[in-house]
Amino acid sequence: MGKLMPAAVLAAVAALTVGCTASDGDTPDARHTSSPSSASSSTQSPTPGRAEHVAGESVTKAPTLPDGNVVVKAANVTGNREMDIKGGLKAGPLSVMVNCQGEGELTVRVEPAGLRFPLKCVAGEVSSTYNQLNLKHTRAQGTVRVTAPSGVRWAITVGR
Repeated sequence: MGKLMPAAVLAAVAALTVGCTASDGDTPDARHTSSPSSASSSTQSPTPGRAEHVAGESVTKAPTLPDGNVVVKAANVTGNREMDIKGGLKAGPLSVMVNCQGEGELTVRVEPAGLRFPLKCVAGEVSSTYNQLNLKHTRAQGTVRVTAPSGVRWAITVGR
């Protein structure tokens, strides 16, 4: 199959697509989905109003993107962190995968693209989300900012 996604995965991505906050016209194609890890519906235990739990995901290691080159990653982090994107923001796809565990809400911002999305985290299991956006403009610098309560542990991978 190569780089083509199975129809079921594409249907799941389309069904889970929601709008993400964006400015500067860079993110008209932002996608917000649960983790692309393969998991049957019997292993997922969604809680209303938050991303789904995906078996095998962790906060102790950075998530693995389905494809692309990693430009930022962090694991087993608590609280807030700001990370520079290696090589800045390039025109084209940018993927962000986040896992979190603990009680509270985590927020991810990609600047200056204007992407912003929350992830509701719960105690006792890992919540996961995956976003991909298509940037129209290249910028020499880019930053990923994660804001999270001190009781939430998280891991992130950003790639293009």
